[in-house]
Amino acid sequence: MAALPPDSLSLAPAAGPAGGHRIAQITLDEATILWRNADVEQERRVAIYDLIEENVFKPVRSMERGAHGPYHLHLAVRDGRLAMDVSDTSGQLLETLLIGMARFRRPIREYFAICDSYYQAIRKATPAEIETIDMARRGIHNNAAEMLLERLEGKVETDFATARRLFTLICVLHIKG
Repeated sequence: MAALPPDSLSLAPAAGPAGGHRIAQITLDEATILWRNADVEQERRVAIYDLIEENVFKPVRSMERGAHGPYHLHLAVRDGRLAMDVSDTSGQLLETLLIGMARFRRPIREYFAICDSYYQAIRKATPAEIETIDMARRGIHNNAAEMLLERLEGKVETDFATARRLFTLICVLHIKG
């Protein structure tokens, strides 16, 4: 197997109800990512690892044309929209899904703000304060994942855990420094 770029991860497809309808490799557009610190880098690594380890991803149009996965997913921001390039394991582009990001601006901004508070709290706050901030962070994250599920409806069949991890990666693509 060829070496993967540092922003991708690939594992053998996991057995499970989704069968081959899963993401086997994911990459982020490095040109889109302007800046990230160690905390963000750790979030990115964990989200990619967890996503590859367990996910459900069924691109509807590709499936209708006979694709059965597993898939390579490349995420980028193009003209203010999330571009999700879905390819098969040989690298053949199956489709590009474009999702408007206007509805995500506020959740992304709120998520960045609460994450900053969380990272600061880890260094100096009490366990109770950290837990309170973490609960708020999870709430924002969960709401954004639900919104992503709505935006993917009719385009990709997926589950909540996969949408949640994808939202984390969408946030990484929106860091401005």
